[in-house]
Amino acid sequence: MLSDRSRPVIEATLPVVGENIEEIATRFYAHLFGEHPGLFDGVFNRGNQAEKTQQMALAGSVAVFASSLLKVPEQLPEHLLSRIAHKHASLGITPAQYDVVHEHLFWAIADVLGDAVTPEVAAAWDEVYWLMAYALINQERGLYSARGVRPETVWREWEVAERIQETADVVTFRMRKVDDRLVKTSLPGQYVTVQVPMPDGVRQPRQYSLTKADDGEHRQFSVKRVHGGGKPDGEVSNLLCDQVQVGDRLTMSVPFGDVVLDDSGRPVVFASAGIGVTPMAGMLSHLVAAGSHLPITLLHADSDEESFALREQVLEDLRSLESGSAHVWYEGGAASSLPVEVHAGTMDLREVALPDDAVYYLCGPLPFMQGVRSALIERGVPARDIQYEVFGPDLWQADLATESTPGASDERVAVGA
Repeated sequence: MLSDRSRPVIEATLPVVGENIEEIATRFYAHLFGEHPGLFDGVFNRGNQAEKTQQMALAGSVAVFASSLLKVPEQLPEHLLSRIAHKHASLGITPAQYDVVHEHLFWAIADVLGDAVTPEVAAAWDEVYWLMAYALINQERGLYSARGVRPETVWREWEVAERIQETADVVTFRMRKVDDRLVKTSLPGQYVTVQVPMPDGVRQPRQYSLTKADDGEHRQFSVKRVHGGGKPDGEVSNLLCDQVQVGDRLTMSVPFGDVVLDDSGRPVVFASAGIGVTPMAGMLSHLVAAGSHLPITLLHADSDEESFALREQVLEDLRSLESGSAHVWYEGGAASSLPVEVHAGTMDLREVALPDDAVYYLCGPLPFMQGVRSALIERGVPARDIQYEVFGPDLWQADLATESTPGASDERVAVGA
């Protein structure tokens, strides 16, 4: 809880900090990497830095956290903190690194705001920072403990046992363990971080959803080749798709992620687009392994059938379930050889009957998820029953502003990987 001394200072300065938070975040990262270039090795995604998505996500998170302290002082924005803590744990972040971030973030605040940062203002924002930092440190400590690891033991080597060319641009890697350490089962919907050595020697981390239930010996994830579209191509995805073969070894983290399958026994609806099908595939695989009798509906949108990654796996899993069904939308038309209901164009929920009292999981490009979520809410689905997974920094943070207002504590939104 924010102190009585700091509260009026934060109220007075939040507007100006909010107006400048993206510039603060940009200068913070530039200063941080100028002093600690080694943080690019295994910790920070330099692709996100180049595109400034990480800076924008940091700016949004700080603004939401500070606003929450003012609006609902007795309640921290747990969904925001959980999202960040899981990502940090998957990278092996340590408490000491929060001191480094503090030093460079407050340098950036002073650099951007200048004389406006009086000792009183600096002390108030210092309090905000450490409230957020200690909340994250405590959550991360619990996540490490639950997995039986420490930050330095999050990582282990795995060997590529199988490589499956799903589509022209998507490759599935089935990994097998190479040591005698126990493999703790992942939760349905979680991801792993893969550390990939680049040609310049820097290890770059990327998170990939697990696309199949663990069997104690194997883990599986799928990678979509990132085409730049005017920007540089994805350096990690292209290296994995082009160069990594059966028998090669990769360094992976233990699984983390807070967008996981609900265990309430209610019907489940998955809505995905493109490579957003990957966490859905993982959850479906877990449901099959558990012998689920729940009504399960998959809604998926793609360019065409050949672009539908993991289609054979997910449809076979749906056929294995007692009450599984699927609807697919193809932008290129309704032609398909698959045993599913096929629609032409983009996903339109008016074309399907949805089960009552279902829980929903969304994954895909942000405009897709925003459109589906809005359509669901218009149909009367409570926001608390909609979870969504974001690949990369979360530039949406749906409902977090609402979450931090009185009376909105039932808004359950998981802002995942």
